[in-house]
Amino acid sequence: MAEPSKTEQRKAEHVNIILNEDVSAGYDYWGDVHLLHSALPELDLDDIDLAVKLFGRRLEAPLVISSMTGGFGMGGEINANLARAAAEVGVAMGVGSQRAAIEKPELEPTYAVVKDHDVPLLFANLGAPQLIPQATKRAYGVADAKRAMDMIGADALIVHLNFLQEVVQPEGDRRAKGCLAAIKNLAARFPVMAKETGAGISRDVAAALKKTGVKAIDVGGLGGTSFSAVEHYRARKEASSLKERLGATFWDWGIPTPASIVLANVGLPIVATGGVRSGLDAAKGIALGATAAGMAKPMLEAAKVSSDAVVAELKAVIEELKAAMFLTGASSVAELQERHAIINAPTATWIELAGES
Repeated sequence: MAEPSKTEQRKAEHVNIILNEDVSAGYDYWGDVHLLHSALPELDLDDIDLAVKLFGRRLEAPLVISSMTGGFGMGGEINANLARAAAEVGVAMGVGSQRAAIEKPELEPTYAVVKDHDVPLLFANLGAPQLIPQATKRAYGVADAKRAMDMIGADALIVHLNFLQEVVQPEGDRRAKGCLAAIKNLAARFPVMAKETGAGISRDVAAALKKTGVKAIDVGGLGGTSFSAVEHYRARKEASSLKERLGATFWDWGIPTPASIVLANVGLPIVATGGVRSGLDAAKGIALGATAAGMAKPMLEAAKVSSDAVVAELKAVIEELKAAMFLTGASSVAELQERHAIINAPTATWIELAGES
């Protein structure tokens, strides 16, 4: 058996660190957001309709199992469990970065396993840094994007923006010039969702992304798993003191998810990802303007157990979301988007001041 590549090793390390270390942001920004209680909802709980359309696909609930893994042995099992659950419950799913399989085709099955299940909306995934030349690495183009989508039978392509992770990663990519044009090139040929990975998206970046032709934005804000923290632990293991320090310094860098939802609202569908741990958090994100909410770590923890555990977690989140909708008098996702959200500081300050910039 061939030795695992550096990319495989890195992906395995990421999953193990996320599952076994405290890599969460230091503040729960969802706690700053409150929904207005309706003492007289005037609707029946069983009549609440959670269905929503995203990229023209019907989801039974406004949830996305966020892109997490693939490209190493355990990644295939995790993706299979996630896909089986997504198909059963009727929610969207994305795989992790497919760079590993493009570099090493024998890793394709760790992603392609999702094709065995009828997931209603499936996202392929490439990183924005890989769309431009990086030192000795070539730039990925249209052919690579098509290969990534064909690999899993995807409906759309995620281009993830992870420059915070790259700058603190020991082997990270440092070049960013030309990414916007590269995204525009892909968006002209495929349905693309731009996704941050834990540091959020500002208003000006959202506006620039809209001009490229992307069809949706996943804000991936500060509040959940900090990939700067993940890289801090990796650097510590590798005795890379400078990168360990960088990871710690930028642990809580970014735009809080609730603020980013408001700031990035430029007329495109928004997925609220970043620290979403419950159906109530999902409801708050939708009330702030999101079309759906993305969840990663809770689903990863469940997927390590079984597909049934993922189904159970999804159903619990859905019940929490329905309860929040019932208690605000919202019978549909569209009505929940119209409900008033009360936002306290520091998130309110973020929205006020960043919105003026």
